Formats: sequence, C-alpha cells, structure tokens
Amino acid sequence: MATATTTVSSQERYSTGSISTLAAPEPEHCPGTESELAGKADACEGCPNQQICASAPKGPDPDLPAIYKRMEGVKHKVLVLSGKGGVGKSTFTSMLGWAFAMDPDREVGVMDLDICGPSMPRIMGAQGEQIHMSNSGWSPVYVADNLGMMSIGFMLPNEDDAIIWRGAKKSGLIKQFLKDVDWGNLDFLVVDTPPGTSDEHLSVNQYLKDTGVDGAVIVTTPQEVALLDVRKEIDFCKKAGINVLGIVENMSGFVCPNCKGESFIFAPTTGGGKALAKEMGIPFLGSVPLDPRIGQACDYGVSFLEEYSDSPTSKAILDIISQVREMIGEPLDEDEVADY
Repeated sequence: MATATTTVSSQERYSTGSISTLAAPEPEHCPGTESELAGKADACEGCPNQQICASAPKGPDPDLPAIYKRMEGVKHKVLVLSGKGGVGKSTFTSMLGWAFAMDPDREVGVMDLDICGPSMPRIMGAQGEQIHMSNSGWSPVYVADNLGMMSIGFMLPNEDDAIIWRGAKKSGLIKQFLKDVDWGNLDFLVVDTPPGTSDEHLSVNQYLKDTGVDGAVIVTTPQEVALLDVRKEIDFCKKAGINVLGIVENMSGFVCPNCKGESFIFAPTTGGGKALAKEMGIPFLGSVPLDPRIGQACDYGVSFLEEYSDSPTSKAILDIISQVREMIGEPLDEDEVADY
C-alpha cells in the first residue's frame, strides 16, 4: 500500500534538530545544543530555547543510535573531498553516483553536504524538486530508479537564497540527512563535501565514524596552488582517522571534442597529483582530462558517462571508479565490466 507523503515545510526544516522540543529555531550564533555552554553562553541571553538547552543532558549525542540504525542498511560509504573549490569535486561526485547506478541491481544514494553551495540538484537533473515526508522519514529525490539524492537545495524557497548558517545549524542539518532520510538499503552512499576541513567535515566524520566509512577520494587539479590545499586535506584525514582511497587529478588536460587531441591547460609544475600521491604514500587513482561537454552535461542535469561514452574523459573516470570499487571490496563482475 502506498504511503502518503507531504512536502517538508520551512518550519519543519529549520525547527527540527538534535533536541526536538526546542521552543524556536536555533539562532545563527547558537553554541550548539550539545555544547557545555548551551543555555549558559552570553549568546544565549534572550533566546527562547535558553532554559531547555541549559537543562538538557550533556554527554554522548542521543541521536547517534538513530543514525547508526539508519546507516545499517548502507553497505558502503565513500566521501569525496577537495582542499579547495573549483577542482570539479561535485562533478566527480555526480559521475561516481551515475557510474555506481549503471548496474540496475545496485541501489545508490548521493548526499550533498555542500550546504552553502548546493550544486548537486542542477548537476543531477533534479532542480526544482522538493523533499517529501512519509511515516519512515524524509524521502530522497530520485533521478533514476536506483539513484536517489538529498540536498539542502531542495529545501530553499528560491534557488538564489543564500544559506548563512553557523556551524551548529550546519551540523544539525547533516544529522538530519543521516538520521531522518529514509535511504533504505543502499549498496553505495556517496557524500559530496564542501572544500576545506571545517564544520561539515568534522560533523559527518563524527556521525559516521562508528558506522564504517570505506574511505575518501580526494580530487585536485595539477597545479601547485591546488596541491597545497590537498596536503591539508590529507593531513585532516589522517588526524580524523579517515582512510584515503586515493587522489584523482581532474582537468589534467583538454580533450578536443572534434579531433580528440589532448593538450595541457594546467601544467603540473611540481609533478601534479601523481607526484603528490607518491610523496604522501597514498594511491593515485588516475588523471581525468577536461572535456568541455562535461559542463554542458552538468548544466542540463544528464549523465556525461552515458551521453558521451566515447570520450577519453569517460574512459578515464570509469577506470578510476573501477579502482574505487576494487578498494572497497566491490569489484566489477564480468557483466558489469561489459557494461562499463
């Protein structure tokens, strides 16, 4: 029997959090309901939630058991990280999702944690969709029969609205994506994170650490200015206990769609991602040449891998994804190799 669903209202979006009985949405300067300063900091004066937060129990997050329960049905979790913006991280995330979903027997989810810059709805052709609620929680937006996604972009009344949130509210939304979204049984959950090593990264690592994260794919471009930040990202993973599956060097060359010739736009002055991977002692998954049709595919929300399967870029990406699957214990079988 079909379950009735309702659209998530603005009040439901912003009033739900780690403490379900808050009298009002947390203010932007909130120290966080789990903080020892909750209800006691100077910023709490005058807040309708002050007494509730001050009297709430501290210690282990009471929502963690619910997150663990929800994540029991997710077999593999892969984070996509980058040290800086503009390296094609979200584009690679979408291709990772599309490639995993090429096998109709696999269930795939994509979680967009780039809260201040949610681009995944447009990239994956789900712009303008809304989140719905059912008895089992928030329903992902499906862009294919076996490929669902979740993003704050589905919650904005206007896609041009800026999201001006401090860390506590970002962490609360990430928790809801993990705890309240009815992901069902997934073979792969791909998590797109914002650039850097900040609130979102700390939160998703905190909430997922004990559920079994397979590892992170770090995306960079060849030039040293990008590699400088990638080194910081690798250091973050080491300190946070996140396994680095490998480095992907994006935009390593330019592929002409007419003559198929390749030229280098960003010269790897210090050896690029391959040299960095060797230096840091982590796997180098491969180089992905820039095909101008990638931008067109993202703008129209279609799978580049399906639309332009003959591109050298598609072949490079599928080879990388084959390696990722090998690393997480899900190698391609003979039928899947033929499909790829």
